[in-house]
Amino acid sequence: MGYAYFWLVLFIFFLVFEIITLGLTTIWFAGGAFISFWLAYFGVGFHIQLLVFAVVSGVLVFTTRPLAVKYVNKKNVRTNVDDLVGRTVKVSETIDNINQTGHVVINGVDWMARSRQEGMVIQKDTMVTITEITGVKVIVQPVGILKTAQGTEH
Repeated sequence: MGYAYFWLVLFIFFLVFEIITLGLTTIWFAGGAFISFWLAYFGVGFHIQLLVFAVVSGVLVFTTRPLAVKYVNKKNVRTNVDDLVGRTVKVSETIDNINQTGHVVINGVDWMARSRQEGMVIQKDTMVTITEITGVKVIVQPVGILKTAQGTEH
C-alpha cells in the first residue's frame, strides 16, 4: 500500500484540475491514476502500477476523447456576429483609419468600422463588404475590391 496515497493524490489532482478548467485535458489521466491506486492498494509492484497508468490513460485518451470532444466540449459556438462576415452594408459615416472615424449600419445597428487597407478613406454611402470583426469593430473593404493571392487589388 506504499504508493496508494501517491496515486490517490494524483487522481484527486487530475479531477480538481479538470473541474477547474473544464477542458477535457486531464480526466483521462485521472482514470489511469484511479486504476493504479487500486493496484497499489492490493500490493502490486510500482513498475506495474506505472505501466498500467500509462496504458489506461492512453487507451482512454485515444478511445473516448474524440467522442467527448465532439459531444461535450462545444466551445466554438457560432454566434450571430460570425454571420456578419461577408455581408454587404452601407457606410453611414466616412471611414478613415488615420483619424479613427467611420461607421456602418448593420440590421439597424450602428457599428464602428475601419478599412481593411491602411490609408484608404471610404466615403459615406459607399457599399462595403465586411471582411472580419475585431472586438467591437467591423473591418470592411469597398464592394468590388478583391485581394488576389499576390496581394494586388482589382
